[in-house]
Amino acid sequence: MAKGYILILLAGLDFLHSECKIVHTDLKLDKVLITPENKTILSKFVREQATQSMQYKPDLITGRVVYRCHNNFGPLDPSGLGNMYPQITDLGAATSLGNSGHDDSVELGTRPIQPDYYRAPEVVLGCGWSFTADIWNLGVMAWNMIEGTELFTQVQDAEGNYDSKAHLAEMIALLGPPPKKLLVMSSSMSRIEWSPAITDERGKIFKNNREYFGGPFFDDEGKFLHDDLIPTRTLEDTLPSLEKHEKEAFLSFIRNMLT
Repeated sequence: MAKGYILILLAGLDFLHSECKIVHTDLKLDKVLITPENKTILSKFVREQATQSMQYKPDLITGRVVYRCHNNFGPLDPSGLGNMYPQITDLGAATSLGNSGHDDSVELGTRPIQPDYYRAPEVVLGCGWSFTADIWNLGVMAWNMIEGTELFTQVQDAEGNYDSKAHLAEMIALLGPPPKKLLVMSSSMSRIEWSPAITDERGKIFKNNREYFGGPFFDDEGKFLHDDLIPTRTLEDTLPSLEKHEKEAFLSFIRNMLT
């Protein structure tokens, strides 16, 4: 079922990328909703509001009415399970990438995007990101669907702050070092100045990607500067719930999204 859901979400991303020309940039489990097994559930719920209205309160700042969350629509109807499929929601952080002027290629984004645990390497390295950042994002989410846990476990420090060095170290452990081409692009692009600069919640100002994420992370020969942070885990270790043949099939499929 998880693989089927992933394929459906891939089709959704393909529509966003090919038809809408936008990058979601903020994909995570709570941005994916499942359709009801029977549409009559919703119409029944609406009818019930005439006699059993949902709890609500006025927002004192905006004056709008805020309704209490309602998650219980009764027991699941097994006969309608085939009607349940995932849908990508919340495009509030979606970004449209303009044409680069070279053939049909798009310009690359340079500003930070994505939740910490799902951040793609090209975002951290500052070598420019595009639609593939969403594909990486979904690939990492697959572990949430199958194992109920995060693929990367050393993304944040003890204070809950994003740790780019440790995150890259874990990527290297599980997937190998980044391609040389990526590092060359990082060297030339990560110091491109943003306009406007970014100010974090502590008031610190960052003018480019290297300042924001704390690079450089590799020397001129492509050697990672923080080898001591690389764990001994392998990608195979991260899927304890799957049998050997299931694990091999899944990793063969998912590696294409992460490399």
